[in-house]
Amino acid sequence: MYDFNRIIDRQSTANIKYDMREKFFGKDDVTPMWVADMDFETPDFIRNAIVERANHPIYGYSFRQDSYYSSIIDWVKRRHNWEIEKDWIVYSPGIVPALNFSTLAFTKPGDEIIVQPPVYFPFFTAISDHNRIELRNRLLLSNEKYVIDFDDFEEKAKTASMFFLSSPHNPVGRVWTRDELKKLGDICVDNNVIIISDEIHNDLILPGYKHIPLASISEDIANITVTCIAPSKTFNIAGLATSSIIISNEELREKFEKVINSLHLSMGNLFGAVASEAGYTFGDKWVDSLMQYVGGNFDIVKSALGVTNGAIKLIPPEATYMAWLDFRSLGIDDEEIKDTLINKAQLGLSHGPIFGEEAAGFQRINLAAPKAVVANAMEKLLAAFNF
Repeated sequence: MYDFNRIIDRQSTANIKYDMREKFFGKDDVTPMWVADMDFETPDFIRNAIVERANHPIYGYSFRQDSYYSSIIDWVKRRHNWEIEKDWIVYSPGIVPALNFSTLAFTKPGDEIIVQPPVYFPFFTAISDHNRIELRNRLLLSNEKYVIDFDDFEEKAKTASMFFLSSPHNPVGRVWTRDELKKLGDICVDNNVIIISDEIHNDLILPGYKHIPLASISEDIANITVTCIAPSKTFNIAGLATSSIIISNEELREKFEKVINSLHLSMGNLFGAVASEAGYTFGDKWVDSLMQYVGGNFDIVKSALGVTNGAIKLIPPEATYMAWLDFRSLGIDDEEIKDTLINKAQLGLSHGPIFGEEAAGFQRINLAAPKAVVANAMEKLLAAFNF
């Protein structure tokens, strides 16, 4: 039904991935596979909804209609078996802003916040920018799979005020199991630690895995959890600045909304609301097709790296469209890996150490691109490292 093989020229559209290559990589001829948006066209049902609304000649002050909320409620129930209520849903212009709003709403300067590196780098700045203290519960890599150090987490929870959870995890691609999530949640309940659960990749699950919303596990866990979701990653509409923050606890919700309102950000983006509603209403088949295609791209990477005999490894993926590549067996440092990728392979990837010192020797590559692009990137990568 959908043509994910089509190569679309994105240059000169004021997009970060392509039009800012020279700033980030020092040259503009790299194939950019870093920023986490897709090189696939936004689905037609979203574009059509935007065009229909754009055809009305006035774009004045607007509000989110009941149908906007119903689309979210129905999607979450249909896709994730979680029943939520309209009153629980709060607008945010993005999940990164929501991390910062949460820091301001639920903690004070000097409070400690737990993160699990290697992890999405805005987690770190949402702590440091507001003079909070970062507690690192480092993920452990065991048999090419990342696991949680629960003993360390439980110790850190004794003094922490809040915990940033990435679920599914970016960049390592883990889909946390119900048992893992329940154990984390119960520790936080026992220690009065508020959980900010970044679930932006919740729809991007590979076959054989199932995303479980943390707050769906128990009422006690829901009562301390702020769940962050968005149509941006799911439907490739990050430029429309729309996300939904789900908070069943009324006291927490009021504190979060107070920060949003104090910054006068509650109105949102007219076209973001239109796109969100269309995506969550009509997007099931598109997402299923997308992840089947992305799964094929992971297969291309796995097959290509086979010739390295383990010198470059793909961490087995469970979710997202980003592959986490392990270059440590090459025996070279991060700057040489980066330089080789940019100047020999002409590839622009996400440099591992930005996700924390725990990611030394790793790179993240975005596979939400046509198969021909992914295959070509693998050829260039292997040649650059002499395979």
